[in-house]
Amino acid sequence: MDQVIEQEVRTQKKKKGIITGIVAVLLLGGAIWLVRTILKSSIKKSDITTAVVSIGSVENTLNASGEVLPEFEEILTSPINASIKSVVMDAGNAVRHGQSILALDKSAAQAEFEKNNFQLQSKRNEISKLKLDLSKTFFDIQSNNDIKQLRIASLADAVENAKRLFKAGGGTREDIEQAELNLKVAQLEKKQLENEIKSKQQTMQIEIKEAEIALAIQQNDLDELHRKLQLADIVATRSGVVTYVNKNIGATVHEGDALARIADLGSFKVMGSISDTYLDQLHNGMPVLVRINDMQLKGSVVNVYPSVQNSIVNFDVQLEERNNKQLRPNMKVDVYLITAVHSNTLRVTNGAAFKGAANQNIFVVNGDKAKRRAVQIGLSNFDFVEIKDGLKPGDVVITSDMSEYKNAKELTIK
Repeated sequence: MDQVIEQEVRTQKKKKGIITGIVAVLLLGGAIWLVRTILKSSIKKSDITTAVVSIGSVENTLNASGEVLPEFEEILTSPINASIKSVVMDAGNAVRHGQSILALDKSAAQAEFEKNNFQLQSKRNEISKLKLDLSKTFFDIQSNNDIKQLRIASLADAVENAKRLFKAGGGTREDIEQAELNLKVAQLEKKQLENEIKSKQQTMQIEIKEAEIALAIQQNDLDELHRKLQLADIVATRSGVVTYVNKNIGATVHEGDALARIADLGSFKVMGSISDTYLDQLHNGMPVLVRINDMQLKGSVVNVYPSVQNSIVNFDVQLEERNNKQLRPNMKVDVYLITAVHSNTLRVTNGAAFKGAANQNIFVVNGDKAKRRAVQIGLSNFDFVEIKDGLKPGDVVITSDMSEYKNAKELTIK
């Protein structure tokens, strides 16, 4: 009986301890909440940034990255297979038109030029010999034709003599027939020879024409090689700045390999890069803002590259102020593609307080108080946020991050 009573007492004590612990935890939590509420009801003025609601235009933008490049850059390539003999200019040096940049060892190409020149002279001699041979052959055939003509005349006289002799009773009809047959054979032989002369004339013209065409091809090849040898003196074709030069002296370069680049640093463009997710929104003529430090330059998209690499698409931006003094080659800049513009609308300077949602709460300053207010957000960019509803011109809003005060309805600004 004593053991049952003792067990009941222990159970009651245990329940009492649990209840006491729960009450203590609740009191502690309430105290913490009360302290946090008291502390969160005020904020230092130095800890916040504010902006005044005004009327203006707001552009909706897509963020992209960009690199400043010379608008005009010429690549000088090797016109021949050669090796680099010497380098006169280094990257970064200013050059004038006609000034030497580097020299190539063109001895191999020069030897090939001399060889082709000898072959060309030999081809000319072959054509001259062919013309002489063909002329001699044609002369021989023509002489034979003249001999045939004389023989025909002689045979024609023989036929007339045979006929006169037959009338005089001194000859036979067989003599006349034989003379006529000899004349006919001679006439056929002459006709055959005339056809041969005509065919030989055509053949001569074709053979000479083919030889002259082959000569012209060799002459063009020689002229092209001569032109390349002249271009092998790598000089600046325009005034500018050398942005790249191959300084590997002794290295073999092949025809078409890049040797140097010359840029006109008086005019720049921007090559932009953006995720291919936005490819359907990207198009030529699209307005662009380029941010360089605290300065903005206006421009437009003039070329969208069709290829996509690593989910990135590139595009060219033509700037309105292409010779701005702050532009430098290979400078990294921020590019903002403008997809929409709202004019004469309420706007406020963008800040950490705006999280991108269409409807959100912000704090509006009134004297030493800041009250939470629900607003509707429209377009936004790096600089401004459009306010569709909830504010009026002249309102002062806190633009810094206020996520720690999301449960407060009013704050005291100290």
